[in-house]
Amino acid sequence: MWDILKDVTVDTLVDTVKILPILFIAYLLMEFIEQRTGDRAKEIIRKSGRFGPVYGSVLGMLPQCGFSAAASSLYAGRVITVGTLIAVYLSTSDEMLPIFLSEHVPAGTILKVLGLKVLIGMIAGFGLDAAVRLFRGRHGQPKDQAVNIEHLCEHDHAHDEEDGVLVSALKHTLKIIVFLLIVSFVLNAVIAFLGEERLSGLIINQPVLAELITGLIGLIPNCAASVVITQLYLEGIIGVGPMMSGLLVGAGIGILVLIREHDDPKKNAAIIGILYGSGVLFGILLDLLHVTV
Repeated sequence: MWDILKDVTVDTLVDTVKILPILFIAYLLMEFIEQRTGDRAKEIIRKSGRFGPVYGSVLGMLPQCGFSAAASSLYAGRVITVGTLIAVYLSTSDEMLPIFLSEHVPAGTILKVLGLKVLIGMIAGFGLDAAVRLFRGRHGQPKDQAVNIEHLCEHDHAHDEEDGVLVSALKHTLKIIVFLLIVSFVLNAVIAFLGEERLSGLIINQPVLAELITGLIGLIPNCAASVVITQLYLEGIIGVGPMMSGLLVGAGIGILVLIREHDDPKKNAAIIGILYGSGVLFGILLDLLHVTV
């Protein structure tokens, strides 16, 4: 047993060290993009009107989950529609992209995953806005008003301008490496003790149940959720459907900001429920259609 644990520990450390430089470069690039596009992206979505789900799902791909937090504030200020908010949530990828890049996942696979998330975000966003107009009357056109989103600088993923791009990227890399070490060690240990064949029969790899479980994991408002789901997929423990369910639901800290800024618990609960249901439903559909990435 101790020999197995020793081998697992060594393998985990070696694998993590290998991806460390690439992970840092990925975050360095993403911090640069976020710094250059953050305010511009918020302004674009603020003026998007009925086409909000289109802009929201595309801009939701921006690195990290800072934009989902910004979208929550914009929704709380009645600047964007609930459909636009859901589109942003569903397309947000949090830590998936840098982990994919550091693990040398083919560019085609990455683009397919991102494309699916954007497409699903648009479909769900437009569908939700249409339902709101049909059954509850017009939800209200986005108002051209200023919304205070300064509090976004307080959360983990917000860019700290005083640190600069280099220091912010380093901090983020070190934080995610800790998560990766823990998650990778646990997964490697489970694989070593149970074997890959037995893992294929676990409940987390069963149709429908797998999507329900990964969707719940995705609801965790922390970057650890997307780290776990991405690693489960890369290790071959879950397929495309469960992975997409978890990543679609994973809106990072956007949900926490929504709860803090939007003073309507019933609507907040409904939004979270719609997010979870959409992620699970589309994950199941992808499984039924045997979609591969």
